[in-house]
This record gives sequence, structure tokens and C-alpha cells, in this order.
Amino acid sequence: MEVSRTRALRGPNMWSRHTAIEAVVHCTPAEQSIADMPEFEARLRALFPSIGALRPASAQRTPISLAHVLEQATLALQAQAGCPVTFSHTHITSEPGSYQVVIEYSEEDVGRMAFEAACKLVEAARDGGSFDADAVLKALQDLDEDVRLGPSTGSIVNAAVARGVPYRRLTQGSLVQFGWGAKQRRIWAAEVDATSAVSESIAQDKDLCKRLLLSAGVPVPTGRPVSSIDDAWDAALEIGLPVVVKPQDGNQGKGVTVNVVTREHMEIAYKAADEIGQVMVEKFLPGSDYRLLVVGDKLVAAARRDPPHVIGDGQLTVKQLVDKVNADPKRGDGHATSLTKIRFDDIAVARLTQQDLTPDSVPEKGQRVILRNNANLSTGGTATDVTDDVHPDVAARAIAAAQVVGLHVCGVDVVAESVLRPLEEINGGIVEVNAAPGLRMHLSPSYGKGRNVGEAIIAHLYGHGHKSEDGRIPVVAVTGTNGKTTTSRLITHLFATCGLKVGMTNTDGVYVDGRQIDSGDCSGPKSARNVLMHPDVEAAVFETARGGILREGLGFDRCQVAVVTNLGAGDHLGMNFLNTVEELALVKRVIVQNVAPNGYAVLNAADPIVANMAGTCPGQIIFFAADRHHPLMATHRAQGKRCVYVDGDQLVAAQGSWREHIPLRDIPITRSGAIGFQVENAMASVAAAWGVGLDWDTIRRGVASFANDADNAPGRFNVMDYRGATVIADYGHNADAMRALVAAVEALPAKQRSVVISGAGDRRDEDIREQTVILGGAFDDVFLFQDACQRGREDGEVLALLRQGLEGASRTRHIEEIRGEFIAIDAALARLQPGDLCLVLVDQVEEALAHLAQRIQAG
Repeated sequence: MEVSRTRALRGPNMWSRHTAIEAVVHCTPAEQSIADMPEFEARLRALFPSIGALRPASAQRTPISLAHVLEQATLALQAQAGCPVTFSHTHITSEPGSYQVVIEYSEEDVGRMAFEAACKLVEAARDGGSFDADAVLKALQDLDEDVRLGPSTGSIVNAAVARGVPYRRLTQGSLVQFGWGAKQRRIWAAEVDATSAVSESIAQDKDLCKRLLLSAGVPVPTGRPVSSIDDAWDAALEIGLPVVVKPQDGNQGKGVTVNVVTREHMEIAYKAADEIGQVMVEKFLPGSDYRLLVVGDKLVAAARRDPPHVIGDGQLTVKQLVDKVNADPKRGDGHATSLTKIRFDDIAVARLTQQDLTPDSVPEKGQRVILRNNANLSTGGTATDVTDDVHPDVAARAIAAAQVVGLHVCGVDVVAESVLRPLEEINGGIVEVNAAPGLRMHLSPSYGKGRNVGEAIIAHLYGHGHKSEDGRIPVVAVTGTNGKTTTSRLITHLFATCGLKVGMTNTDGVYVDGRQIDSGDCSGPKSARNVLMHPDVEAAVFETARGGILREGLGFDRCQVAVVTNLGAGDHLGMNFLNTVEELALVKRVIVQNVAPNGYAVLNAADPIVANMAGTCPGQIIFFAADRHHPLMATHRAQGKRCVYVDGDQLVAAQGSWREHIPLRDIPITRSGAIGFQVENAMASVAAAWGVGLDWDTIRRGVASFANDADNAPGRFNVMDYRGATVIADYGHNADAMRALVAAVEALPAKQRSVVISGAGDRRDEDIREQTVILGGAFDDVFLFQDACQRGREDGEVLALLRQGLEGASRTRHIEEIRGEFIAIDAALARLQPGDLCLVLVDQVEEALAHLAQRIQAG
């Protein structure tokens, strides 16, 4: 068994909507059925008993290969480690013994580790080796805990997902972006992007914060910063014992000691606080410790926090009781579990001393032994939900405290006998105000009802009720064999016409509000994600190529409109196990499968394979075709559904009895309807704009003002004049494009027609030959050139294939073979006479267009 390629599919893909590991696995003939491998399954189950049933992922009649076992093992390892994964699939490719194995992951690092471990497991079972399943599961669990979002951030993300708000994790930590483009918001754990650094600094400075609260009439304990143990003891005596000793700038209860009543205890408490930072001493308020969570201008949750403690049983020592409590699987070392292990340190020992106990003391049965006076969950405390008990005056004081400091999400620490009465009546007070508060105690309290505080934070960011938003901007995805870039550019222009700042990706680069911010082939998911991160973008249009979907999946979870221009005879066949147009369609239709439920798929009704994608769309369909009498168009229109077609010299959008007409003479790229493939591009673009909801005045103005020149659509049927001859530059590079271009140039008058062409070496031989077979019947002169990059072909191999396609050509009489694109262009231009036409099929688009512009300018 050999694994030749492993990929992480980070978005919706041809297999599912799940993020997944995809691997290409090659099995020897003996490994293609475990039925032919005696004792394999017995050894496998002995090594990993929890693997579950072994079965093919799809056809039950297919023999179970090692690839199928690898799939099952990877999924089972993750599931046993506690990862929420359920999907897996093994696809038998057209290449004998080769399989594509796909397994869902929730965290990419964990998925990759599980796959590598599964490979070792399968090899060990095959060869009679060893495999430590317990150690692997422990490593997976530890890695998962390290890389997955913590409970606070996770709860907010889960609330966003439930509402349909898209999110993207920006770091390995807790920095998360919600929404897209101009509607994006960001959080860092439970802190939102609108919270200023000034407010956060005020919250961290306990003394400053307390003074601001006091000035606003919020009850707080008296106290001051201190500079030494002696100063701390003096402050304690001034304030009156007992006191609290804590760092002035701290969090999570680190270094906090409460109920200090002796000089000895003060020394221990001061040392603990001094390790964190500047020490302060304040009056100890009797009562319980409460955490009130304020989001915006609302109190959304409250919990009573009890200090870490154990209950004696008359047999075990205090230390043994602590160890027993810490053995609870609900308790962990960090924040990933609902409870944290009790710390047994100097502060705990000092607290025992106050109770006349030592770590080796055996408490009486039922005796409550306090290990710490502060009740933070991070030091082992427990929480009881009291949200419904909070008095309105107490809630008002908490909200006032958050607003005085300027925190949008705020953890307000209150010490009082209870929260059933106003703080002023029971000598309670607010002792701290916390930015980025932990949410664990509210999500899954030790006792009482959990509160959906993540939803409260999302509601603060994106509103609630009829004012709620989902953080999305209009997204249009465009794919197909030909016309993708022109269609993407025209849709972008239509958005811009109505005043939106548009982000666009295509094979030429990335553009935001008309400015190019990246160059090269940017039709993949990375470029799409970058556009959705841009804070200015109000709408996005993505050319979505086959390669990016195969490599990584989509760069977005769903789109408002998906456009499939055509498939025809396909392109890039024979690569990535895609040998037929039907197999290529499985990749292209991914954008259709991920249309929003209220969105549209714009599909070419004249292309049967494209039209067949309609059945996979969660939203509605807009069909387009030049022939309004096409059976599919007629049926769709009769059902009252949306269609776009050509009627005479008009482009028509129809739904039921409603019609909207745009004269083709008002759509310049079609040359009054003479350029058939541009008419198709215009229909697809108008349908997409309709699906997004643009008004018809905007659509009319947009198509009328879109010029198909080298600036707006470089390499997409750019028409130029050279000494009275017509020169057309186009990036067509497959047989369907050649047919469309031949039909287009035949609609234009010309005495002699010539063409300049090369071929991409990574296509099949027959695909390269077919291009010149088509051109040989339409052009008098053919200039074949070889570019610098032959994509794996030998020198001269592509030229030979192109010349083979011209054998027996019905029209071509003059053929030249030239090394170098620009030399070939110059040779073709030199033969032109006024009234001639030359089609230049450019390879290096920007450079070739610049060369043509220079030659035309020179005359």
C-alpha cells in the first residue's frame, strides 16, 4: 500500500460539505481484497478493537481493500479520540489498484495525525507488527485539546453557525472572524472588536477601575496598591481585617488570596500576588462570590462561584481527597473541560492551616475543607447558575460597571451575601470587572441550568429579532469550460454599476473596487478567502476553477448565485482521475450544490450536462439559452420559473407572464448579437444579476457600459485595428473555445483570415490536435508557436501535434512553425493586408497584449 498524495479539503468539495482529508492510495493486487489476506482482519482487531465494521463506503459488492480499511481506521481513530466526525468515503478510480480515500476531520492537524496513524495500523496488521492504540488515542486527544477552540470561543462560534453566520479562524488561538467583507466582525475569545484597548487596560488595572466605578456610584470595597509586605500589612490594618490580597493587573484568579487575617498569611499572600505584578490590598467582603456576565446593555447570565473544596469521609487525607476529586474526567488542566483540577500549592496549605489542618490530616466524615478562598474556576472552583435570582438593582449596577469601563462583553465579579437584594442593603460590592471573561461557568455550570451566552454575543454583533443579520455579502461563483472570466468581469461590472465595492477573483488576478491587488491565476479558494477578508468588499464574484476545487474545496461555505457557463467537450480531461465530461461535472457542480436555500443556480439549458446539475441545487434555477423554444426552457417558463433567452434582436428575461427586454445592440460585447459566445456570457451575467436582486435599470446601464477591451477583459475577444486589418486577441485554449471563436470570426468580414496558436502541453494528444483540426477549416494562414513552458512535453512535441491536426485542412494553405510567442505575432502581423483578420490565441496574456498594443501604436 502506497499513499502518493494527501490533501486537506478545507471547504465544500466534490465529496461532501465536510472538511476532509483526501488521499490517493495505491494497493497491490493482493491488497485489493482483504479476503485474500489470511489473518489480516484478526490482527487488525487485536491491534485496534474499536475499529468497527469493515465495509466499502459505497457499493457493498465491492471487495474490501486496504484503502477501505484505511478509511475506516482514520475515521474510527478520530471518533474514539472524541472528535465529532461521521463522514468517510473510498472511491475506486479508473486506474487499477488506485483509490481516493476521503475522511472528514474537525481539526486539520488531528485529521492528518489520525490518517498517518491509520496507515501505520494497517501496515502493522498486514505485516504482523505492533501498534499502541491507547498511546495514539491519547496523542490525538491531547492534540485535539491543544488546537480546537476553547469553550468560550467555541460557544460563540457555535451560536454563529446556528444563525448561519460564516466564520473563519484567523490564528491557531482564539481570534475568529465572523461575516464577510464589509460585514465582518472579529472576536478574540469573549472580547469583541469594538472594545478598545483603553477599556481593556482600565479593566486590568484593578485600582483605576475601582476608582472609576466608585465615581459612578457603583459600590466597591476600599483598598489601595502596596509596595512591600510591611506596607501591605499596614494597609490591612488601616482598612480593617480581614482583607484580600491580589495583583493589580491579573486575571483568572491568579495570585488572589482572600480572608487574610494574620501577618504570616499576609506574607504568603503577598508573595503569590507579587509573582504576577503590582500588589494591592482591599477590604474583604463577607459572602459568596458571584460572576455576572454583561453583554452590551444586558445582563445575560450569573453564577455563584464556590471555592475549591473537598468533603471528608473519615478515611482519606486531605491530599488524597484532592487527588480523588481531580481524577474526575470532568476536571482538566486547562479550560477545555467543564471543571479545572484543584491546585494544591502554598496557598492551599495556608488555607488548611487556618482550619487547623495539614495535607496529611484526615477530615471527619462530612467535614467541608476549603482549599482556597477565591472561587475562580481556573483554580478548581465550582459554579452554580443564579441568573434567575439576580435582583434588578444588582443587574443595573453590573451593567453600569461594564459601561463605565467601556466593555461590550464583561465579567463583573460581585461579593455579597446574595444577589436577591440590592448590594447597598447587604454591604456587597463589585470587586473586579473583567474583559474577555471565561464563559465556561455559564455554559455548563457545576449545578443549575446552562445559558446560551454565545448566542447573546452573536446577537450583540449582528442584532436579533427582525433586525438580525447573518454577516453575509452577495457572493456569485462562476465556473464552466469557457466564458468564466468574461462572465465574472461583467457580473462584477453590474455590481459596481449600482455603487457597490466589489471583490473579484479570476485567472488574471484579484481585484477590489477596480484595483488589482494580486496577479496570476487567482481562481482558487485562497484568493476567494482573501477577498472575503477585505473590509471594503460589499459584494464578491469568484471565478471558480476546477483545480482549486480539487486541491482544497471552495473558499466559502455557500454562495447566493452559482453560474455554470457550459461544459461542452470539457477541458483538462485525463487529469486527477477525471477522464470524461460527466466526471468533470462532478467537480464543477460543487458550486451549484452549495447555493444558499434562497439563492439561484444559473445554468446553460443548451448544455445537457450543465442543465442536469439543477437537481443538486438547494435553491432555485435560472436557465439561459439563445433558443427560447428549447424544450427545457419552454417547460421551465411554463412553470413560472425564471429564464433568460434571445428573441430576435432582444435579450429577454422572463418569469411567468412578466418580461424584461434588453436590445442586443445595447450590449456592446455581443456586437449586436453577432458574437454568439458573448451573447451566452451576457445572458449568464444578466441572469446572475437578476438572481442577486439588482434592479433592471442598473442591469441595463451595466451591460451597456461594459467594454470588451484589453483593460476590462484582457484576452477575451479583444478587437483591435492594425493598418486597416482586424486583430483579435483571445485566451481560448480548448476545442469548444475554437468552435466558438470560429463562429465569431466568420460573422466578421475579412478577405484573408490568419490565426496564431500554441497548445498547452498538459492536455491529451487528441485535445491538442483537435484545436487545429477546427481551425484548419476556417483560416487561410496558421502560425504555430512553441512557448517557453511545455508542461512536461519534449521539445517540438506540441508543435508536431498541432501540425498533425492541420493535415488535410480544407482551407489552410500557409503554415509556419515559430519558436516564441512574440515572434509568431510579428510574423502574422507582417502578412496582414487591409481588410484581413488575424486571431491571436495568446498564451502570456498581459505580455502578449502589451506587445500587440506597442505594435499597433507604432503602426
